[in-house]
Amino acid sequence: MFYEPSKGHGLPHDPSKAIVAPRPIGWISSIGADGKLNLAPYSFFNALSSKPFLVWFSSGGEKDSSTFAAESREFVVNLVGRDLAEKMNRTAVDSPRGISEFEYAGLEAVPSRLVKPPRVAGVPAALECKVTEILLPKSLSGEDSGAVVVIGEVVGVYIDDDYLVDGMFDIVKAGNVSRLGYMEYAAIDHVFSMRRPRWEQD
Repeated sequence: MFYEPSKGHGLPHDPSKAIVAPRPIGWISSIGADGKLNLAPYSFFNALSSKPFLVWFSSGGEKDSSTFAAESREFVVNLVGRDLAEKMNRTAVDSPRGISEFEYAGLEAVPSRLVKPPRVAGVPAALECKVTEILLPKSLSGEDSGAVVVIGEVVGVYIDDDYLVDGMFDIVKAGNVSRLGYMEYAAIDHVFSMRRPRWEQD
């Protein structure tokens, strides 16, 4: 089949998120100007560059994560391991502003080193970020897409020593959880390596 997204797909469910998958989950903790905490998962998340270390997450409209990040100019990306997947899912609840997702999901907040938002206790790794840009992407027609893209530079990296093996972060041991399409998720249980080819070697 072939379809134009602007005209519809005719399928029971939108396949776009299943096609662009797996997607890493950015479990974003943020703090508002009033000191209230927010914790929410975003599958529209990824790294943008390594030097400087930039990451981004995209919110479908103004939500607490993007609003709080705009207010404090800081956020933390918590890595979701398999043992925290169910609690991560609970923090996706559409709770009213001011409700603590940490408490709702039975999670402990641990102070960060360089930013005000805390990290989630028990995560294999966390990225402490300072906001560099907030973008409001437009569609081809020039209309507001409704998305809010928050870009941050990673100023501090927390890694649980239990997940360092021979000096490398063990993603299989950490059980990195990714978002697939529809209601599906994936946890890493198998990896393989391939070196990027170099022209002179060919």
